[in-house]
Amino acid sequence: MKQDEMILYLRGMRLERDRIKDDGYPFSLPIFQGFDELTLTQPVTFLVGENGSGKSTLIEGMAIAAGFNPEGGATSFRFETDSTHSSLFEALRPIRGAYRPEDGFFLRAETAYQLSSYVDEIARTSPDPERFYASYGGRSLHEQSHGEAFLSLMLHRFRGRGLYILDEPEAALSPMRQLTMLARVHELVQSGSQFIIATHSPILMSYPDATILQVERGLEPTSFDELEHVRVMRDFLAAPERMQRILFE
Repeated sequence: MKQDEMILYLRGMRLERDRIKDDGYPFSLPIFQGFDELTLTQPVTFLVGENGSGKSTLIEGMAIAAGFNPEGGATSFRFETDSTHSSLFEALRPIRGAYRPEDGFFLRAETAYQLSSYVDEIARTSPDPERFYASYGGRSLHEQSHGEAFLSLMLHRFRGRGLYILDEPEAALSPMRQLTMLARVHELVQSGSQFIIATHSPILMSYPDATILQVERGLEPTSFDELEHVRVMRDFLAAPERMQRILFE
């Protein structure tokens, strides 16, 4: 692996329609009407869309197809509290790069509690729990706030040269913590990591040279300044009273 080489462990994801057993949910979502293949060309890719657009469903399917546990964690994690993931992963085929990642993690906001409990289960059977927890901020994730736990994972558990798939990680983070996360993403990219992130956060979306894909009918490459999330936030912060007046009337 060359020092200045762009590392892409996952170069894309192909939807093989002949493997779809039922054309109901999630394949009935508009995104999958125009989706056949996702090509990844940058170390950081963002999936951006409205609630219900299917971006979290897609990123969940991609993570499972790439070998991660549906409820999150490393590829070695195997736990299940409620089998709610869709069948999308069965029709997705990952297009892998030339190198295998040395690390990896699937982090999703909605199953963070279950993930934290599983980490504690592993710690209880570890010969050295204190050393084990060092990778999670030095203590149980349950003993940290929601935001602290998310940052602990990124700062301590994400080791670099890895594939990291994140679903709305900003849900637990204040704006200042999102800036900390942005810096950590950059640090990990510099050490040969790849990120695929579903998000609503303009702070995270601002990462330089990232690919931003608007989730609607298919996936549309979009620039940062063209994003509705960014335009709405800018308009509101520029004149909150005017926006409130329009909304409240």
